[in-house]
Amino acid sequence: MHIQVNGVDIHYELSGRDGAPVVALSHSLGSSSIMWDPQLAALEADYRVLRIDTRGHGGSAAPDIAYDLDMLGNDAASVLDALGIGRVHWVGLSMGGMIGQNLALRMPHRLASLVLCDTTARIPPEALPMWDDRIAAARDEGMSALTESTMQRWFTPDYLRDDPPAVVPIRRQFEATPAAGFIGCCHAIRALDYLDRLDGLSLPTLIIVGADDPSTTVAAAEAMHERIGGSELAVLASASHLSNVEQPEAFTKALLPFLSKQAGS
Repeated sequence: MHIQVNGVDIHYELSGRDGAPVVALSHSLGSSSIMWDPQLAALEADYRVLRIDTRGHGGSAAPDIAYDLDMLGNDAASVLDALGIGRVHWVGLSMGGMIGQNLALRMPHRLASLVLCDTTARIPPEALPMWDDRIAAARDEGMSALTESTMQRWFTPDYLRDDPPAVVPIRRQFEATPAAGFIGCCHAIRALDYLDRLDGLSLPTLIIVGADDPSTTVAAAEAMHERIGGSELAVLASASHLSNVEQPEAFTKALLPFLSKQAGS
């Protein structure tokens, strides 16, 4: 389904149990709502599940401008407003976790709980040239120029060696992502600097990270865990950046008890 918010056409899917607490799923850079397919059936059994394609991704429009995290957070809040949803349990992976932090810091009343998956709260200055290189590659050569290096960050070598079918739609979606949308979100991510503000959060928070994630590392997860009082941390063995895809059972096993405890379901 589609909805106009903040002058942008946003694609979303709403499924699951009517009247149940709402779980909002937010995807990584270069992906879309499809990356949550491994968790969908388990969540739909007990929750209303909202999947939003971030602007520039999936079925949403891709304005050819630089985005920022406030813009992406406002898009999410506006979707909730348009659907008449007051609060959600926010589950965000990578970029989705950054948007979740933005909402938690600016609009904590919209969140019942926060799950930060394979994400970070700060992009260090030494990483900025890498983001500039990704922007240049997408602009000058197209998304396919970034495919192989991205898959190697998103999944462990052992997993890729087995040529699992779950990688096929992820790869296809990455290459279908509009360069303008990817670049717009890269600008938002490279400005991320929330770490020193996280100690002000009081939301129930779960942090999940793949033990082998080279992008948003276990150390980055631990840094968030140390600052968010009462937060929980789950490290998933044999998983890289898209831990929910590579280790779907372990990811879901970490997620569901946390949500059940918060939602009282």
